Amino acid sequence: MIPVMPFDPAQVYQPEADTCLLLDASRREIRHGDRVLEIGTGSGTIASELSRVTNLVATDINPHAVHCAKERGVEVIRTDLFEGIRGPFDLVLFNPPYLPTRPEERLDDWLEYALDGGESGRDVIERFAAGVGPVLSPEGRILLLISSLTGVSAVKEIFASHGFSSDILLDEPIEGETLLVLRIVRSLQYLPVK
Repeated sequence: MIPVMPFDPAQVYQPEADTCLLLDASRREIRHGDRVLEIGTGSGTIASELSRVTNLVATDINPHAVHCAKERGVEVIRTDLFEGIRGPFDLVLFNPPYLPTRPEERLDDWLEYALDGGESGRDVIERFAAGVGPVLSPEGRILLLISSLTGVSAVKEIFASHGFSSDILLDEPIEGETLLVLRIVRSLQYLPVK
């Protein structure tokens, strides 16, 4: 029998300015009938708000976050990014761990999955960009929240190398950085011929 881990709310990323900015961008971007996937739902704040108006599935690797989101009524699957998830989705949302983190700064707990972006801040973003294609509909959109600390040009280049183009949809300066939501779509040369 697998031991049941007690729920620890301190291990769940709580809504901050980045959560609010991605929620605002999502409300602007969502279209009637969209099938939506939120990667790394955390507390489930965005998913619970959007699931009132659309068909939404959420994922998180953190068992504490999964518990928290389920308590909010979110349909959430515990997985790493979109492993085992089938598309297509019209809109994919992700507030990844984007903080540049040196090995000695690591927390070694579940909350680290929401914060630790590796030394460049782009480790998880690179994995996401490499794997999002199969779950995204041909004309699907991605909203990705990043920080100016992550390197906006570098993130755009990562997605370009996987056949996507990106533009800044929203930005908000906060203490010592700027939060940005990128709107990412397949480049024209990668769209299927109709």
